[in-house]
Parts: sequence; C-alpha cells; structure tokens
Amino acid sequence: MVRVPLTPEERERGERLGAALRAARAERSMVEVAAEAGISVETLRKIETGRIPTPAFFTVAAIADAVSLPLEALRSAVESGRLAKAS
Repeated sequence: MVRVPLTPEERERGERLGAALRAARAERSMVEVAAEAGISVETLRKIETGRIPTPAFFTVAAIADAVSLPLEALRSAVESGRLAKAS
C-alpha cells in the first residue's frame, strides 16, 4: 500500500494538534501523560512536535482523556490554533 503524501494544510493541522495537546499537558511530564494514555513517551513526543501529524483517533482520545481535555475542546483548539481554558 502506498501512502499519499500529506498536504501542507494536513501537516499544519498536525502541528496545531500537537501544540494543543502540549498546552493541555501543561506542567505534567511526558512520562506521566504517556503512561496514563497507554502510549510510549516517544509517540507522545512525536505527536506534540507534529512529527506524527495524523495520529490514530484512539491515540488522540487517550491523550486527551489523560490531560482532561474534552474532544470538542481539542477540535476547537486545532481549528482555531489556540486552546481555550475549560471552565
């Protein structure tokens, strides 16, 4: 199977996703969040830096759950480029 190269827009969206997850992680360590999400620290690092611009949905959902970020807030953050504070 040949993977179609990502467009610049898809790569940028991946960078925004990573930035939103990093902002939601705040002061918590990557090790702590990765363990809670059930993924490797390297996978979390790659997602946060945009090196994995299209992570699997269940991986994103697990990270969002680990940092107490509702998926709707994450979607909004990725669309707008900034993370709104949860009330």
